[in-house]
Amino acid sequence: MVLFNPMGFADEVAITRILKECHTIAVVGLSSNPARPSYHVAAFMQSHGHRIIPVNPNETNVLGETAYPSLGAVPGPIDLVNIFRKSEDVLPIVEEAIAHGVKAIWMQEGISNEQAAVRARESGLFVVMDRCWLKEQAARSHRG
Repeated sequence: MVLFNPMGFADEVAITRILKECHTIAVVGLSSNPARPSYHVAAFMQSHGHRIIPVNPNETNVLGETAYPSLGAVPGPIDLVNIFRKSEDVLPIVEEAIAHGVKAIWMQEGISNEQAAVRARESGLFVVMDRCWLKEQAARSHRG
């Protein structure tokens, strides 16, 4: 069952479920530059036991993991697609994620695309928009 608040964002229960159940995370737009937010967030995910799959056609290896040019090139299952791309670039990423059979889409802080979110929800995926994975995980870790 997918739970959303009236604004179309995943509610707190759904976010907690995503954070607990999604262990293999493809990070679209992950940069090897440690100054970039995508690197910082992905490094945090990795340090907390998540498998990170970098997806960026401009990278070959990030955080010790092989980078792929697209989600379609990633071998094996993916639980969550975490997106660090412009809002207008999200729909094709969501289409690839649906084709790959992922469980959830997470658009990082500052990123939202209602059309992509509707498409993902219609396909049975959890959707989070405009929220930081790291901040959400850290907040729940502090609550116990």
